[in-house]
Amino acid sequence: MTLPDDLAAALPAATPTRAATAARPTAATVAAMPARTTPAMTPARRASSPFRLSGRATVILTAILAILVVYATDQIAPATSDRQAQLRIWLAARATGIVTFLLLAFQIALGLVLSHPTNKSTWKLSKRIFPWHEHLWVFVLAFLLVHIVSIVLDPYAGVGLTGTFIPGLSEYRSSAVALGTMALYAFLLTALTARYTKMLPAGAWLSIHRLALLVFVLAWLHGILSGTDSDALRPIYIAAGLAVVASGAYRYWASRQHKPTFETSRQQEGSR
Repeated sequence: MTLPDDLAAALPAATPTRAATAARPTAATVAAMPARTTPAMTPARRASSPFRLSGRATVILTAILAILVVYATDQIAPATSDRQAQLRIWLAARATGIVTFLLLAFQIALGLVLSHPTNKSTWKLSKRIFPWHEHLWVFVLAFLLVHIVSIVLDPYAGVGLTGTFIPGLSEYRSSAVALGTMALYAFLLTALTARYTKMLPAGAWLSIHRLALLVFVLAWLHGILSGTDSDALRPIYIAAGLAVVASGAYRYWASRQHKPTFETSRQQEGSR
């Protein structure tokens, strides 16, 4: 439908809309405009830091484990005679001592194998496993506490409270028990300084942590010299000692020769 010419001339010209008046960019203008860059996709949430037990959680878990160990010792090995009832505390002390030694050997061997400061690729992998190496000391401490309490409470052991915590005062094999006491203090020193590194000067905890090898040697000698059944358990002591020595030799070789570690070699072969 069209309007008459006179009516069309009388009407005001239609006002162009804002969209119509806006200059549309030409192809040349679009080409000259800087390309809109999409920001690099970053993970909304960085990989969570390794789980670490708080001090309160460590104490609670240690207490729970210690109670479970005491309960299990009484139920798994019930006394069947008066003689065995007398030896029950000693058996608990001996059993928890052996478990503590094996856990300690595993913890030290694991720390030696995982720590390779000259191999960055292995270190990136190892630092995710190190929290488990750290938390293992809670289990060592739990079994160690039951071992100590059992020795103190055993009237036939001849160690007593002073002999347990003061080297040389035990009536029973004072030298062997003294080695265990020194291993206890060295273990607490290395474990607590590694747990609370921020309270020490930078790098000080690592120098102290190298005493872990001394802890193992003292515990190894304590177990062999203090136990009346050491001959029967000699294969266990030899195997644990060889495992720690092999881990230390591997750690020394990888550090001194600047050679790739086992995990690094596997990653390099897989990328080919």
